[in-house]
Amino acid sequence: MAAAEAGGMGLTDLPGELLELILCSEVLSAADIGRVSCTCRRLREACQGRGKVWRERFRLRWPSLLKYYSQTESVNWLKEYKARHSAGLEARRIVASFSKRFFSEHVPCDGFSDIETLGCPGHFFEDELMSILNMEGRKCLTWKYYAKKILYFLRQQSILKKLKAYLERPGDQQSFLEDICLASVQAQVDEITDKVRNVLRTKNPRHPSLAPKAGEVLMVPELEFQRQVLDAMNCVLYEQLKYKGNEMDYYNSLNSYIHQVLIRRTGIPISLSVLYLTIARQLGVILEPVNFPSHFLLRWCQGTEGSTDIFDYMYIDAFGKGKQLTVKECEYLIGHHVTEEFYGVVTSKEVLQRMVGNLLNLGKRESTDQSYQLLRDSLDLYLAMYPDNVQHLMLQARLYFHLGIWPEKVLDILQHVQALDPSQHGAVGYLVQHTLEHIERRKEEVGPEVKHRSDEKHKDISFSVGLIMKHKRYGYNCVIYGWDPTCLMGQEWIRNMNVHSLPHGPHQPFYNVLVEDGSCRYAAQENLEYNLEPHEILHPDTGRYFSEFTGTYYLANEELEIRYPEDLELTCATVQKIYSTVKE
Repeated sequence: MAAAEAGGMGLTDLPGELLELILCSEVLSAADIGRVSCTCRRLREACQGRGKVWRERFRLRWPSLLKYYSQTESVNWLKEYKARHSAGLEARRIVASFSKRFFSEHVPCDGFSDIETLGCPGHFFEDELMSILNMEGRKCLTWKYYAKKILYFLRQQSILKKLKAYLERPGDQQSFLEDICLASVQAQVDEITDKVRNVLRTKNPRHPSLAPKAGEVLMVPELEFQRQVLDAMNCVLYEQLKYKGNEMDYYNSLNSYIHQVLIRRTGIPISLSVLYLTIARQLGVILEPVNFPSHFLLRWCQGTEGSTDIFDYMYIDAFGKGKQLTVKECEYLIGHHVTEEFYGVVTSKEVLQRMVGNLLNLGKRESTDQSYQLLRDSLDLYLAMYPDNVQHLMLQARLYFHLGIWPEKVLDILQHVQALDPSQHGAVGYLVQHTLEHIERRKEEVGPEVKHRSDEKHKDISFSVGLIMKHKRYGYNCVIYGWDPTCLMGQEWIRNMNVHSLPHGPHQPFYNVLVEDGSCRYAAQENLEYNLEPHEILHPDTGRYFSEFTGTYYLANEELEIRYPEDLELTCATVQKIYSTVKE
């Protein structure tokens, strides 16, 4: 008003487009826009919820979320902004609560129950989790650790939901990738398919696979044209892109995930076959999966379509650079004769079953946190396909029992097993008894054990939580996340690890350490020394115990500090003394 009386121009006197441009400025916050909109009718209209100002505010704050909105739909951007903001606050509240709730145990499936009942769009919640994971620097490690776990759970639930919907479809409508894979996977497959078309175009510009419009697939009936497609595929996959069977690291679980096969350009027979088959189908060539023992294959019909004669097919080894094999050569491949039934085609569900079965077997090979997680995930997938499979239900119950998680779920599984197969009553009864005992012990549990360095029994402890150490004998780098005044492992472990051969044997302090190779170990004090060139220990569980890496040591998070309340001061003093001496 004063500006108008003085003959000048106020904000409300500006043309609409210019006013809108100013209000969309990056220097203004959402709170600024909110205050501006309360000053007068003109500015309130300029800042109305469905207008450009709030859309731009939303875009500036959360650019990755715009893909969820159509260009043509009318959106109340102010409402969406508030919903996303609320989702962010709720996500941070939940992430912050996880350390206190699950520090001493694996996060059980029921630990995510409050996430499943969120009153906000799931992609808002996931976006906030991603923003936590993408925070720069080496701080907020505990937040990142639990945000990653929650995000993993949400994506696993999404996969299970899609898998169940996929399995409900008729068999002839179940494809191998399109229904349950990530959009990025399909995009990469499309990119490879385009490369194959380019090779085809140089060899045969009139090839029928080049004729269809985008999104269409024209089946190629002539055998010679099909052969040209497969030759072009072999050229692109194995010569240009250097895909190959992973013979050196065959039992790596990454070989079974299609997105990892695409990234690493290596896999096992079944994963490479799924990729090969999918590309061929997009180019109009029908290949069929063959559940051949020990080595998954594809078959390509050379005779009448649908023939039951195994000699009417060539068999393709995607693991072996697309080599085409006869029946006899297939037997040479595995070293023994097999009956005709093993040359028959299998359904996409049976292919999925074999892939999940491979992951189950890998999960059972080792006793590590990573293998247990793999076993849990693959059991979820298998039981989504076969919910009444007694063998795998018992395996799931035993796994949860072994990990000490979700005892109530264990009882539910066992009750289901007993109903399906009463002959399991012996194994079921044993697990029920011990699970009920576990539930009772959990009710009796008091707070965490607190270890004070000033206690007389801890007088021999030389190192403290958060220090970066080096193992004198094996040379690995690690960080301490706990200690005991003497070795608390059982006699069998002490004997197997040859602890008695140490000068001080088991009667010396032992330390829980996270090792840079991803393992957790229990090391004797006499085997550890300060690492004079400390660096970050890239272990998946560092965030479970530590909130920050300072560059020379780790800061214990709140839960670890409760258990070792006097260690932080000693760690700081030790680091200052050691590294000031090194610099001198």
